[in-house]
Amino acid sequence: MGVLPQLRGLATRNRSLTLLDPDGRRILRIPTTSDEAPAVEVTRADLSEVLHQSAQAEAEFLFDDTVTALDQDGGGVDVTFRRSAPRRFDLVVGADGMHSTVRRLVFGPERQFAGDLGLYGATVPLEPDAVEDPSEMTMLTVPNRMLVLHPSRTTPLAIFTFRAAPPAPHDRKNIALHKQTVADAYADVRWRAPELVAAFRDHPAPYFDPLTTIRVPTWSRGRVVLLGDAAAATALLGDGSSMAMAGAYALAEELAAHPGDHARAFAAYESRLRRETGPRQRRVGLLSRLMVPRTRPGLAVRNAVGRAVGRRNRSASREAVNR
Repeated sequence: MGVLPQLRGLATRNRSLTLLDPDGRRILRIPTTSDEAPAVEVTRADLSEVLHQSAQAEAEFLFDDTVTALDQDGGGVDVTFRRSAPRRFDLVVGADGMHSTVRRLVFGPERQFAGDLGLYGATVPLEPDAVEDPSEMTMLTVPNRMLVLHPSRTTPLAIFTFRAAPPAPHDRKNIALHKQTVADAYADVRWRAPELVAAFRDHPAPYFDPLTTIRVPTWSRGRVVLLGDAAAATALLGDGSSMAMAGAYALAEELAAHPGDHARAFAAYESRLRRETGPRQRRVGLLSRLMVPRTRPGLAVRNAVGRAVGRRNRSASREAVNR
């Protein structure tokens, strides 16, 4: 698409992950990028803006609207919008996230496809001076709770990942309940937890959602196909945008390779992407227990794995320099 130079220009400056013990003391530091496998990390807002700018000359955008009904036949799909006039399209791609409206309208209720990881995720943006080192992401973990301070690019982010006991009743619109749930979960966590919880409570609309997986048996039905988290979410890994980009690329290629035969294109696209999403979804349960251990022994194991990764990365960096 020719947007990689722009994305590189908007990349976050994060270069390392520092693990802290429950008192906020540094345990180890792990590089998150290397010359061997350079990565470009951008915020979702920056990615959305770049994609919009790139596509606006070729695509029509309707903002502040949503789909309320889909009625398809052999020749197309009649789409009803909440605000805009009804339209007819050849194909509909549901790329509307984990709580996809397109999936609900065509494939059925979300509860049929959602798998609970037993964790909650919450985030809140912070003031620019909330981080001292813009190249360092910091993670503190205690049993059942993880707290990450991400430098992002211009707006740092506090990320809360935790288990609640008992599990919190979930109402996506009850912001007061979300704030209280986070405050209760981190009430005895030290380091900068009180300050970051206060920022969460003071924000008018912080993010809060149970962490779930989405597994849909088939990603297409007639002329409607699902993409990204709407088809196969692994919330814990935080790679929904990356997988959506990979999926969009594969879907575009297959539609071009099978002109006039969307059924074959959809099937080929799904086959390609399931090779990526399948392994991620199979290991997400193990990763959830490793990233947010339930016990102190589990936390010790997680930290030992982190030390091993750090040693391996440092060794690989030295080898690259020697070559």
